[in-house]
Amino acid sequence: VQLQESGGGSVQSGGSLKLSCAASGDTRCMAWFRQAPGKEREVVADMRMDGSSTYTDSVKGRFTISRGPGILYLQMNSLKPEDTAMYYCAADSARWWCAKDPVYFNYWGQGTQVTVSS
Repeated sequence: VQLQESGGGSVQSGGSLKLSCAASGDTRCMAWFRQAPGKEREVVADMRMDGSSTYTDSVKGRFTISRGPGILYLQMNSLKPEDTAMYYCAADSARWWCAKDPVYFNYWGQGTQVTVSS
């Protein structure tokens, strides 16, 4: 499985960005993680192949995850400075459910930077 993210950038608070992740191979659970400097990597949103999704509380109502054949998206609206982080696309090809711990994800993209200024 290969993952390739795109769509990061710099925006002002309240702005929007859409991240994309091109995926090849068997991807059962797919997720977006983020990691800010000095912080642990955290799951932002995940989606199973049946279309069910979950979000971390801080992004509910602002971010939307979606997926199609070979592609994963993260639409980010009403961005806040605290959303600033490196965002990673991840895939788990072993489980049909989505774990929250990054150790369960066996494939990772290279990351794309999102910077939100106030």
